[in-house]
Amino acid sequence: MRTAQYIGDHSVVAATAEPVPPRAGEVQIRVAYTGLCGTDLHIVHGNMDARVQQPLVFGHEMSGVVAAVGDDVTSVTPGDVVTVMPLEWDGTCPACRAGHQHVCQNLDFVGIDSPGSLQELWTVPERIVIPAPSGTDLKHLALVEPVAVAVHDVRRSGAGAGDRVLVIGSGPIGLLIATVARHRGAEVRVSEIDPTRRQQATDLGFDTIDPSASDAVQVVEAWTGGAGADIVFEVSGAAAAVLSATSFLKVRGTLVVVAIHPTPRPIDLQRLFWRELTILGARVYERQDFDEAVRLVTGGAIPADTLITDVVPLEQTGAAFTTLEAGRAMKVLVDVSGDAL
Repeated sequence: MRTAQYIGDHSVVAATAEPVPPRAGEVQIRVAYTGLCGTDLHIVHGNMDARVQQPLVFGHEMSGVVAAVGDDVTSVTPGDVVTVMPLEWDGTCPACRAGHQHVCQNLDFVGIDSPGSLQELWTVPERIVIPAPSGTDLKHLALVEPVAVAVHDVRRSGAGAGDRVLVIGSGPIGLLIATVARHRGAEVRVSEIDPTRRQQATDLGFDTIDPSASDAVQVVEAWTGGAGADIVFEVSGAAAAVLSATSFLKVRGTLVVVAIHPTPRPIDLQRLFWRELTILGARVYERQDFDEAVRLVTGGAIPADTLITDVVPLEQTGAAFTTLEAGRAMKVLVDVSGDAL
């Protein structure tokens, strides 16, 4: 079968491998599409070489159809449309015992710590396979994983009807957080320094703020009647955004840190103290978030066709990262099966 593999030194190559037959409790999926994300970009940049094996078949945002099942599999059958929640936890660490399996202290993030979905036939445990309705658009279904991230972030924040929410950073996850928060009834604005991405947010119906403008804080205050935002999501990953984020919040407002920051960042603790702010971390998702993401995607609440800006064949996976780095695409999908191209 065909695969795309990270081999180190910033290189991704097309290669062949033998499919892994499903054993008891396992499901073999014929992968249709795999989305490329910022974490994959970190892998290709070599930032995760100490963590990932090489060569690595990576990828974790996917859709596909069940090809075969092992003994004792009861939740899906061949032909079913599925995606995968790519988390394997040990069930024994303190986090798992406390009910927080999604942030297991020994978490196997499938597609990073173990082989992922950039392969034609992918065998995974039944417990991480998520069924979707028959007839679901497989391109759209490949967005479920990042939508689940957004659902978890918004649910963790407590955002709901009437809340004023500011999302800092309008990459794919930022726009999905904004979309999910709006779906829950919040009033949402997006802060983005890049004019192209700011326009993409505008095209999706969001009012935007240029954080480099001298009056950015005043704009938020005018919007909120002088109070400040109820909730700010930091999704940009920029040091300047973290430092300024607390200035946009109301008394007892909440800052949700979503972006992965590779180094420690300065933060305005005086503002944190003065306004009794809350800071939350939000990482990956739980099963309820994945189930809700499937409902949002299949129900049309997510502007999937607008967010999917490029679809490339498996052999062009490496080249697709150049497009991502240049900021010319919102969401790139790899056509793993080759059926669409």
